[in-house]
Amino acid sequence: MICGNVRNEFFEQQAALLPAPLCAALHYLRDNDLASHEPGRFEIEIAGVPMILQVLDLSTAPRDSLRPEIHRKYIDVQFLAAGGPEDAGFYNDDGSLVTEEDLLGTPRDILFYRNSPAGEGPREGRIALEPGTYAVYLPWDVHIPAVQAGQSPCPIRKIVLKVPMAACLPEGMWNY
Repeated sequence: MICGNVRNEFFEQQAALLPAPLCAALHYLRDNDLASHEPGRFEIEIAGVPMILQVLDLSTAPRDSLRPEIHRKYIDVQFLAAGGPEDAGFYNDDGSLVTEEDLLGTPRDILFYRNSPAGEGPREGRIALEPGTYAVYLPWDVHIPAVQAGQSPCPIRKIVLKVPMAACLPEGMWNY
């Protein structure tokens, strides 16, 4: 998992360390006014790589009401364009979790894990997101987006760029 802010003074250096498709995705998030983009799901191409752009108007929610998720074909680049604050939970997919709903073989490319009771399962980290913050979730990064950061839910404009994992690795290295 990688996180940062497009307004950080070291943004260019952070982006340059990543595979070219991820670097281009971060520049796209920084260089486009996605806070005013129409909501929906769009197939786009960035730097010659087909990607999926999701523009979502959501509300944050208590952590225990949200399910942990992963993806296998795509890297999720999540970006808070407006609203918030938002927290996001994350931990490594260590193989110990119970699957609740497996949609990996569908166009959604998502698997939801059952929430573990408090004190059980992997220890969960948190990212605090404010507008301009991004989080890059790789296929082994379990993540829980849109977690309520304060005492009550708040609206957010969440942008998700789905970058094909296969585009970031040598040919044949990722076969999902």
